[in-house]
Amino acid sequence: MTGNAEPMARNAEPMTWSPDPMTPSSGLWVVIPAFNEERSLGATLRRMAEQTDADFALVVVDNASTDDTAGVVRRFAAEHPGVNLRLVTEPEKGTGTAADTGIRHAIAYGATYIARTDADCLPSPGWVAAVKRAFGEGLEMVSGPLRPRTDEFRLKWWERRLLPAVVSVAALFGRLRPGNRDPAHLGPYVMMPGCNVAITAALYDRAGGFPRTRIEDVHEDRALVNRVRTLTRAYGLRNDVVVFGSVRRLRAYGLVGTLGWYADHRYKPDVVDIR
Repeated sequence: MTGNAEPMARNAEPMTWSPDPMTPSSGLWVVIPAFNEERSLGATLRRMAEQTDADFALVVVDNASTDDTAGVVRRFAAEHPGVNLRLVTEPEKGTGTAADTGIRHAIAYGATYIARTDADCLPSPGWVAAVKRAFGEGLEMVSGPLRPRTDEFRLKWWERRLLPAVVSVAALFGRLRPGNRDPAHLGPYVMMPGCNVAITAALYDRAGGFPRTRIEDVHEDRALVNRVRTLTRAYGLRNDVVVFGSVRRLRAYGLVGTLGWYADHRYKPDVVDIR
């Protein structure tokens, strides 16, 4: 392993509601890092339970939450015994840290493929199936469209189009950004948001994984993409790998602030964690 990657966090304490936690036959695990997400996480878990392809394991990483995030997971597990679900704790705050802990936990328990979404997002019902198809086509890392949630707020017409526009502008900036244009890269820059990304366990290990950092310091998804680009060209986007994301940051930061946030943190608010 390289870079800032570390083995599965020593403080991780997996808890499971199955007497014999099983690795799914597909080898696919879904990781959800969560910090103070008691209000949003339930909807995300329900969407994962509604996937058209249920052959996956699910691990939620409680990242030093001070609310009832862990309780939401436990109650959901008790009410949905058919969901292969476990909870891991990561006391060191950071989106990169929590995601890396969850993925390394999954790999330690036999995962060959890992998908990640976030605790304020709703993957489309066919998301897991689409991720599997992408791997079956030979991709080693895949992402897809990020669209706005419509159940979270009463969105106006223009707001429904603003999140995709922000993502498109950020993707364009990413292609032009000097830090993403290293001669060592084997292929072009592709924006793969951390809330909608999947990768093989082998490539994750080779790339060193997500940097164990806070989002205030490093966009860990961009860092992982650039690590992967030095190793393989087998990454890309698929239109059917769809996740619906929260617009709460867009509402809190505003359009200009949101663009500045994604452009190397040129805008950094006093409160980064919007809940």
